[in-house]
Amino acid sequence: MVLADLGSKITQAIRKMSEAPAIDEETLAQMLKEIAVALMQADVDVKIVKQLRENIKSRINLEMMAAGYNKKRIVQAAVFEELVDMLTPDAKPFAPKKGKQNVVMFVGLQGSGKTTSCTKYAAHYKRIGFKVALVCADTFRAGAYDQLKQNALKAKIPFYGSHTEMDPVAIAEEGVRKFKEEKFEMIIVDTSGRHRQEDALFDEMQQVVDAVSPNDIVFVMDSTIGQAVADQASAFRRAVKVGSVIITKLDGHAKGGGALSAVAATESPIVFIGTGEHIKDFEPFEAKSFVQRLLGMGDIKGILEMVKNTDLEAQAPALVERLQKGEFSLRDMRDQFANVLKMGPLDKVMSMLPGFSGDMMPKGREKESEARIKGYMTMMDSMTDDELDGIDRQKGKKKSGKMQVLKWDVSRLERVARGSGHSVQHVDQLLAENKRMSKVMSKMKGMKIGKNGDIDMGRNMPQQMSKMLTQINPAFAKMGGEAGMRQMLQQLQNGGMEGAFPGMNF
Repeated sequence: MVLADLGSKITQAIRKMSEAPAIDEETLAQMLKEIAVALMQADVDVKIVKQLRENIKSRINLEMMAAGYNKKRIVQAAVFEELVDMLTPDAKPFAPKKGKQNVVMFVGLQGSGKTTSCTKYAAHYKRIGFKVALVCADTFRAGAYDQLKQNALKAKIPFYGSHTEMDPVAIAEEGVRKFKEEKFEMIIVDTSGRHRQEDALFDEMQQVVDAVSPNDIVFVMDSTIGQAVADQASAFRRAVKVGSVIITKLDGHAKGGGALSAVAATESPIVFIGTGEHIKDFEPFEAKSFVQRLLGMGDIKGILEMVKNTDLEAQAPALVERLQKGEFSLRDMRDQFANVLKMGPLDKVMSMLPGFSGDMMPKGREKESEARIKGYMTMMDSMTDDELDGIDRQKGKKKSGKMQVLKWDVSRLERVARGSGHSVQHVDQLLAENKRMSKVMSKMKGMKIGKNGDIDMGRNMPQQMSKMLTQINPAFAKMGGEAGMRQMLQQLQNGGMEGAFPGMNF
């Protein structure tokens, strides 16, 4: 069972119990059994499942349910808190400091995605302003040097390694010394892996540790190998002082539960999870956000982090001003599509919305949706400025002072179709989609905008936003309508996120 299915199974078990006419010991036992089976099918360790089951049971107060309290909320909170506790060891993750020289060493079995994770990790810290470098001390696997070098060049990160030197300790020591002299703040050392745990591997790791004195040792776990990862984690923890964990290949095909529960064996926190081969398929791990998404509770914090990495904040005031006038051009549509794609895979973004259910975007359909958006953008990239803005400058202004509205004749449609490699019918579909979205966005006409661009929609804001989203896609009605939107806005406020969306005053 993949993790998405695990979340769905747990959510179904909670819903079934909360909808029962009466909540008693038997009903609770049945729900706990269903959750336990789902966890074991996802490869979570049996001992952990047993403990989790007992802890959830002790958290649930049947008397409170009988007294009329929200049953679903009580059960969901108990399951949520226990899953978060399972993924939150007592140890705090290593926090590198800017202006200091931080050495981070990667360890793990061959094939775990260690070398790729090194580059992703380096790219993450480069993105947030660290001066980063990579050292290849993996001399066991043929091609490790070339792989890391290729990745480093692609990510524009300085790199050190050798085709001739076969002593990994010497390479690690020299690489770290070189980059320390050059005042690098984050020096990442990739070490050798093996097909299985071997004494030679652990001896080599310890020698590298002694040579470079890392500030943190990151153990890279392969989520696809199930409960066997617990034994690996324990062995590496005994050999060296593992301080952080990265779980790889958590992209929907892996069960993942074995890797998640094996964190207990390392007594170290998960710091990142890898969800694919590309550099962008890598995200910081935060237990609460992860479990919220797993249980369909949404992850507002995650959405806000994504927004910070797009142009949404900068574009918000200008876009809102146009919407207030009832305007939404093809250019606006293209900009918003570009930002959606920057935020990551559509299924990942949608899973961060509170109340999202998998049937809103069935598995496999997210790729289809992304392809359609990219096709639309290709068509819009083949348009002139006038076409994107919907005006005809050649015909000049009307007597009213407004520009003439551009007319889409057959020749325009054919030119855009040829230029983008699509059919005229596809261009027609794009124009129809823009017209539909313009109609929906016109609902925002007349909103009050403050001096700083703040939007105040008053008490009706949740109702209006819910209505807009449902018109864009009827599936949004499954989020709970106005109540669901109010819950989302409440999460923003409860999470201390006021002001996180510039231009919007909740």
